[in-house]
Amino acid sequence: MNSFTEELFRESKMGYDLPDAEIEYFPEFFSREKSLNFLPQLLNTIKWKQNTIKMYGKENPVPRLEAWYGDPGKSYAYSGIRMEPTPWTDELREIKRSIEAEVEISFNSVLINYYRDGQDRVAWHSDDEKELGKNPVIGSVSFGAERTFKLRHKRYKENNLKQSIVLKNGSFLLMKGATQHHWMHEIPRTAKPIGPRINLTFRVIK
Repeated sequence: MNSFTEELFRESKMGYDLPDAEIEYFPEFFSREKSLNFLPQLLNTIKWKQNTIKMYGKENPVPRLEAWYGDPGKSYAYSGIRMEPTPWTDELREIKRSIEAEVEISFNSVLINYYRDGQDRVAWHSDDEKELGKNPVIGSVSFGAERTFKLRHKRYKENNLKQSIVLKNGSFLLMKGATQHHWMHEIPRTAKPIGPRINLTFRVIK
């Protein structure tokens, strides 16, 4: 694909006029050809792990596989799980450079989630850990099967503020500003027979 065609993909940007949030969505940031290549490359080269999480006094497997890559010393912890960075691979560096050129932000780490089928999910949460700083910037890239990304305001029971975005193969979602202070998000389970999906959430660890 030539550079002009690639630029057309990147220009198809969508903004969401949501209060207390700064969200941009590029549904076709990466070309179909690149996306189809990245999926098997990442499946085969990433060092996947199924972590466990303690809930109500019981250890349960996290309902997806995970990996943490980044610069030396950029460790990350959530829900009692601590991850030390694995050095960047060539594929991760290429993806990182592509989104950095668009948003002019330098990411130093990435949490990678592998959703093996529709039963794998991530529950409601905000990416607001202290390591991410005051206003976290999260760059989310998706390859593989489409999944619904749901957002709800932390006061949604009062204001009914909700939003759903279908994260397509090769898409890029950027969340920044006060978004993580006021909004939560999830990838729910689905009964539909769908294939695997890899999601990479690039971050800046302070």
